[in-house]
Amino acid sequence: MATQKKPWDFLTQDERKHAIDKIMTFFAEERDEEIGVIAAEEILDMCLELLGPKVYNDGVLDAKDWFKKQLGNLELDYDLLKK
Repeated sequence: MATQKKPWDFLTQDERKHAIDKIMTFFAEERDEEIGVIAAEEILDMCLELLGPKVYNDGVLDAKDWFKKQLGNLELDYDLLKK
């Protein structure tokens, strides 16, 4: 039975597996707790749902600011071409 992908889950299968492994390792090494795959998946899903939109939107705004700066530079280059 295939599970339905959540709208905030943008990870590939390999990225998701790697993240789950890292979460399980973190709990084992840093908290001295053993958690299973299901618990690690729930933690990952919660983090993606809570933080994913914020991180994505911040990235979009950073790209927008960079693009505006590049357009400003282009306009300056065109002005320098005038005779």
